[in-house]
Amino acid sequence: MNRVVRFAALLVLLFAFWFGYVLYKIDAVERMAEPKKADVAIVLGASVWGDQPSPGLRERLDLALSLYQEGYVPFLLVSGGLGEGKKVEEAVVMKNYLMEKGVPEDSIIVENKARSTYENLAFSQKLMEDYGFKTALVVSHGYHLARAVDMAKELGMDVHPVGAKSNVLYTPYYKAREVFAYTKWILSEYLPMEKPE
Repeated sequence: MNRVVRFAALLVLLFAFWFGYVLYKIDAVERMAEPKKADVAIVLGASVWGDQPSPGLRERLDLALSLYQEGYVPFLLVSGGLGEGKKVEEAVVMKNYLMEKGVPEDSIIVENKARSTYENLAFSQKLMEDYGFKTALVVSHGYHLARAVDMAKELGMDVHPVGAKSNVLYTPYYKAREVFAYTKWILSEYLPMEKPE
């Protein structure tokens, strides 16, 4: 019985260590996520409400808009497919929002097939190749950037993260959830399983 208790205690300790490490990594990437010039900004999709971006997605889009207006990037690549139960692709909603804010249509590139973070990046990489782009800013909420950057690097992309601050999301919840998403991503690198979201 003592062995079982010790083993369980060890597992709890290891989990606590791993949880803390991933939170540290998330925070470290978020702290260095300052804008710099690149060929394009890839805006990772999130939920839409009908034909409008959700408040969280609007925060990402507003950050991308400021990057474009301040001259950090000449193009915005919006990435997101058709969510479950939705009628409009995330990328289409994102494009329409940016155009309403004054971004010319020919400065917006649409990737409307992705259903996960990994697909956001993989499909965007193909479009970058088509356009001859070499460098990209990855735009998302800060808690999401560590995993997104690791995925992009695995794909061989030259990216730099830029994080949106949120006034509408409960960040501690999303950071905790991201620990599990990041863990699933790491496990997918070593175990025979599909790439996670």
